[in-house]
Amino acid sequence: MGDDRHREAEYRPLILDPADPADGRTLAGLRDDPHVEFRDLRVSLRAERRKMVAAPDFPEGPEADRWIYYPWRAAVVGLPGPRTFRSIRLDRNRNKLTGAEQERLAEGTIGIIGQSAGNAIAQLLALEGVCGGLRLADLDEIELSNLNRVAGTLFDVGVNKAVVTARRIAELDPYLPVEIFAAGVDENSADEFLDGLAIVVEECDSLDMKLVIREAAARHRIPVLMETSDRGLLDVERFDLEPERPAFHGLLGEVRAQDLRGLTSREKAPFVVKLLGAAGLSPRLGASLVEVGETVTSWPQLAGDVTLGAASVVAAVRRIGLGMKLASGRVRVDVERHLDELADPPPNDEPVWAEAPPEPVGGPVESVLACAQRAPSGGNMQPWSLRAEAGEISIELAPQHSTAMDIGYRGSAVALGAAVYNARVAAAAHGILGPHEFVEGPPGSGRLLARLRLGNGRSAELAADYPAVLRRETNRRIGTGAGPADGVLDTLTAVAESAGAHVRAVVDRQDIEEAARLLGDSDRIRYLTPRLYEEMLAEVRWASDDDPETGIDARSLELTEDERAAFEITTRADVMAQLRSWAGGSALGKYTGDRVRSSSAILAVTFDGIDPRLTDYAAAGAAVARVWVQAERLGLGVQPISPVYLYARRHGELAAISPDFADTLASLQGRFLDLLEVPEHETMALVLRLSYASAATVRSRRRPVLGVDTSS
Repeated sequence: MGDDRHREAEYRPLILDPADPADGRTLAGLRDDPHVEFRDLRVSLRAERRKMVAAPDFPEGPEADRWIYYPWRAAVVGLPGPRTFRSIRLDRNRNKLTGAEQERLAEGTIGIIGQSAGNAIAQLLALEGVCGGLRLADLDEIELSNLNRVAGTLFDVGVNKAVVTARRIAELDPYLPVEIFAAGVDENSADEFLDGLAIVVEECDSLDMKLVIREAAARHRIPVLMETSDRGLLDVERFDLEPERPAFHGLLGEVRAQDLRGLTSREKAPFVVKLLGAAGLSPRLGASLVEVGETVTSWPQLAGDVTLGAASVVAAVRRIGLGMKLASGRVRVDVERHLDELADPPPNDEPVWAEAPPEPVGGPVESVLACAQRAPSGGNMQPWSLRAEAGEISIELAPQHSTAMDIGYRGSAVALGAAVYNARVAAAAHGILGPHEFVEGPPGSGRLLARLRLGNGRSAELAADYPAVLRRETNRRIGTGAGPADGVLDTLTAVAESAGAHVRAVVDRQDIEEAARLLGDSDRIRYLTPRLYEEMLAEVRWASDDDPETGIDARSLELTEDERAAFEITTRADVMAQLRSWAGGSALGKYTGDRVRSSSAILAVTFDGIDPRLTDYAAAGAAVARVWVQAERLGLGVQPISPVYLYARRHGELAAISPDFADTLASLQGRFLDLLEVPEHETMALVLRLSYASAATVRSRRRPVLGVDTSS
């Protein structure tokens, strides 16, 4: 190594601190040299950093700026300090590599022996920033025939291969420590080369040295990686985990390094075949091995194969460095084979949706049942069962249709109350209205039954809502953002009060913006909580689904093209798991946030009660239905929004449905209630988004009732 140190100026730049007197004098001398070019990139790089989204924050200012002198280029470049420089250069690694992962990978020094194929590997390691330093070895100089696979130039011919690699890395990242063994590695220097390495990549041509390096790596307990640039063959030998493991997976048997010294290319061929396996060779490499020493000088390598191999080595380095699973063994990343398997991708044809069933027909009782079935419910799960018998219609809560967010069946009770209201409206319109009652089982049982006796009563007030409840729809279209017309909120408040409930609303643009943040944050948590996420996806119905009569018709989501693309990605559970591991996903609430921002008002229908029963929620459900249809009469689109915390009454309930986010949800709930100025003695039944928007594309369907096919 001592002979190499005097050559450092050939491949290592001089990093100069202008605040240091000695460095200042060196800089002054360089400025006086007319042959030295100066380039100051500091201003442009800092401007680039200001454009970064969520740039990492760290205490490094202009005092860390440096001037980098490249002797072989006769050039000096002004750069920000190392942390600023790398935060900019590696910004596009996010989030293939997180900041924490990048820092962990930067702790290790990687050694690479052989700078033909090793040149590409070193370049990729430096490009990705996945090492804290590089140690390079090669005793040969660049020849013109090397430039079919080594990313050098004619100006590099005659220059040591390790020097050429180190120079290119220095021009990419002068702060990355690089040292070279320009005399290569032999049995006398192998231990010195390996000392302190995290991983060694072996890409030398000498078979005996391949064994020497593996024997030394086993002693030092360092993993060895090798890529052979033929059919993407990658070898991994985890001597860090298995120091007694035989070299080359035992493929060479008892052969020792001394047995392989001084062999000609032809004499090496049998051992190469043993290592690679005759059956695994590409036809062209196999044929070339037959011709070695006859019509070709040595076995061939292509730049594309070398680059592909470098990519697989770097992927293995990342896995080892991050403590991910990577066993000893070998694998082929065979591009040629995959190209033979080219096929047309599946078409992106728009799904064909079945026609909606016809409007229900039948007598008054069938009409009442059909109208009840059109009531709104969370996820359109219709959490009730309907029966008509002996002059009575019963609507019973069906716990099997509940979800995690339906805490204590409170949301189901609200939906059941809306269904009861719809049934009474239809009964009034058909002149068969009678009294109704709610019967609740023991607390926590989920038992709630509504009985509507059929009579001969009428109610002009109820009957007036009949056309409206039949037309009622959920409208998720983006609104205009215009404020509600004069008198709208007063009218909705009066409707709610007449039903024993209240309306708490925000219309100020700043308050709506805050509501968008709070409700969007709740949606993010819904995506990142596995059970809630699974139930959310299960609610959406596509054209190919077997059960189109429950759930939310995907068309009714009113997705824009970019939203649909994002939604398709978020339907992947592995993507959500990755976001959870990063505590990320800030964009997951964008769909809800955008719609809330386009609203005219956000309101909550509330009712009095600190510890309400299911019957109280059901009564509030009737008020929700009345407010909804009245808002539509006033020209507003209505979309229910169910934050995760909507039906939570205590912290333990939040912890039960989202253990990792219970505290965050409790905070969001408190801030949302404060925003709407909901008094402590009131309880929310449902949150509604009101907007001026074009009509909904489609209404989600409903299950048929007693042979009556319904659509809503």
